[in-house]
Amino acid sequence: MRPTISIQDARKVLSNVPYFKGLDSDTFETIVKSAYRQDYEPGQLVILEGEPASGLYIVQSGGLKVSKIALDGREQTLQLLGDNEVFNAVSVFTGADNQATVTAMEPTRLWIIGRDRMLQLLDSNPPLARLIIQDLAGRVSHLISLVEDLSLRSVEARLARLLLEQAVQDVVPRKKWATQTEIAARLGTVSDVVSRTLRKMQERGLIQIARQEIQILNRPELELIAMIDG
Repeated sequence: MRPTISIQDARKVLSNVPYFKGLDSDTFETIVKSAYRQDYEPGQLVILEGEPASGLYIVQSGGLKVSKIALDGREQTLQLLGDNEVFNAVSVFTGADNQATVTAMEPTRLWIIGRDRMLQLLDSNPPLARLIIQDLAGRVSHLISLVEDLSLRSVEARLARLLLEQAVQDVVPRKKWATQTEIAARLGTVSDVVSRTLRKMQERGLIQIARQEIQILNRPELELIAMIDG
């Protein structure tokens, strides 16, 4: 049996997952006792696309990226994940193999609930099924928005939107792993194009680039660029 502190840790983390908020206490405790913890180092693979789904993952702490890798090695980042987020639901509930590769970008702690346990819960808890349907619908909407961005917006517009979304009081913090190659993977382009676009934005007085952050100097103009071609 897992140590008490581990069970308490799992209970605290899983209580923040919308899937489990409407469950009765006995069912919730069953989930808590069936969950197990796994730690990952930066760069370590958590899930590999195409492999069988092992279970549902909940992020306790850290950061991960979800990506697809083409045959030529080009990568497209689909999503970044942080504390209390859930992933691999599509594979767990549809029976399909893992739909994407998930990689830890910083020290990460996850809780995992086996696929069989989640399917049992789905069969016995209609309210849970509704929550899962809503969650999956939200994921589909996110992917539709991503496709729209990649097909209808220029790289400059996509980069402007990314900066605006990540800014806190007009400052975008730059994590160690957030290289231009990683930014390019999010935008569906290559690092050289990202570098040129950032440089042009700085030359126009829209942003100021420093080692650890990017400061937005002209938000109205950047917002206008983000809307172009959209």
